[in-house]
Amino acid sequence: MNSKPIIGITTRARNDRGTFEVSAKYIDSVRRAGGVPVLLPPGEADPAAVLAGLDGLIFSGGGDIDPREYAGDDHPEIYGMDAERDAFELALARTVMGEGRTPTLGICRGMQVLTVAANGQMHPHLPDVVGEAVLHYRSDSGTSHRVSIAPDSKLAGVMKELEPLVPSWHHQAAPAAPVGWRAVAHAPDGVVEAIEHAQHPWLIGVQWHPELAPEDPAHQALFAELVANAQQFKLRKANSK
Repeated sequence: MNSKPIIGITTRARNDRGTFEVSAKYIDSVRRAGGVPVLLPPGEADPAAVLAGLDGLIFSGGGDIDPREYAGDDHPEIYGMDAERDAFELALARTVMGEGRTPTLGICRGMQVLTVAANGQMHPHLPDVVGEAVLHYRSDSGTSHRVSIAPDSKLAGVMKELEPLVPSWHHQAAPAAPVGWRAVAHAPDGVVEAIEHAQHPWLIGVQWHPELAPEDPAHQALFAELVANAQQFKLRKANSK
């Protein structure tokens, strides 16, 4: 059982060309870490069957979750909603939390999916709540800012930094960690930037984009640790048969 672990990566919604896409940077990050990336387009009806074929999972970034999924209000700045993607990813996230085994990383929208799947809330548009003293998003490109990481968190142990500079590209965020989770990183304006599940062995969400920092060891360590845990999970599954 020396084969590489299979890491599923969710894709963006079906586009007007009839294709599903995801940034190659996610794929490159998984490959550098020693995993085999497999793309997971929305539309699968059985999330448990999808998860059964994986050793690890990444919920990727993308458009906004429909606010009706968290009893939120509509906002003119909401973009990129897709019912098919929401349904698939929320069901997959709930399956991950329910089975409590598969190493999983949520990135940007992916952290928001984990939050909503756990019955958490969302700020539909951050500037309405925290202003723009800290830029989390620019319409033409990403930006960056510092975050403060809790020293006793899994995230701190992985990244080996407590105040990293993070690539940021989001206009929404959770006001707090949902029940069963812990907020383990914050931006200078108080925005929750990372969450960890209290019981799951490796289930972490980050509001930033570590795949956009391929030369930064702290950010690439997230993928390395995910793949390392996925390899251990793969071995445990094999040994239990």
